[in-house]
Amino acid sequence: MARQQARKRFGQNFLHEKGVIRHIIDSIGPGPEDHFVEIGPGRGAITRELAARARKLDVVEIDRDLAAELHNAEWAVEAGVTIHTADALEFDFASLSDTESSLRLAGNLPYNISTPLLFHFLEAQKLFSDIHVMLQKEVVQRMTADPGSKNYGRLTVALAARCRVESLFNIGSGAFSPAPKVGSAFVRLIPLASPLVSENELPAFDAVLREAFGKRRKQLANALQTLLSADAIEAAGIDPMARAETLPVEDFAALGRQLQKQSPDQMRGYALE
Repeated sequence: MARQQARKRFGQNFLHEKGVIRHIIDSIGPGPEDHFVEIGPGRGAITRELAARARKLDVVEIDRDLAAELHNAEWAVEAGVTIHTADALEFDFASLSDTESSLRLAGNLPYNISTPLLFHFLEAQKLFSDIHVMLQKEVVQRMTADPGSKNYGRLTVALAARCRVESLFNIGSGAFSPAPKVGSAFVRLIPLASPLVSENELPAFDAVLREAFGKRRKQLANALQTLLSADAIEAAGIDPMARAETLPVEDFAALGRQLQKQSPDQMRGYALE
């Protein structure tokens, strides 16, 4: 079967640089007891290395032609790789395991849907001991930003409440074919055993983040006026005159709990984004 060209609608950029592949595998550290899930295996640059080292490997590939290539690859058959032709945004990871921290996830995420994918993974975060993914460098800078910096925002805080994020190394465009127009980075996420925000509190927490960072340069009393009064913000232990871009994740968790406490019925119907 002839190798297909990358398809723009799937955001495909195939990794081919051997040195980068080695660096990625060394950073992941797959072992003989591991059950891996790989998102977007493409032509198998990472897949082949994971299959050779892990106990079990499931891959999720939306492109039917690429999935067929993997189905027909001798090394994939010999390693017993299970291939799921599916959209990772809709994939049920609980179908692979029901044991906490039993899965490890790796992938080269399409840049156009990377943020929704991250949160889809974290919906099943109890299943994952760790997550290693390639993303647009600018997204990783936002994910790992410190309070008060220009990249600190809603994504930073939303992730920090759920997991520990480590930027491992940058990857040049030349490592991919076709070469993307933006830089890439490889990142590790370690789901927190005890997230800072419970599942029940997530809608209120997300509502606070949306309003606070939608008006990030305004004082909280103004930015959150449709959700929390200045007195309610103060009751959460937060200065109403502070600005969102200066607050650590723990303060946002406290604001979310305050909102949940005062408006439980309103938050029950709130849609997460």
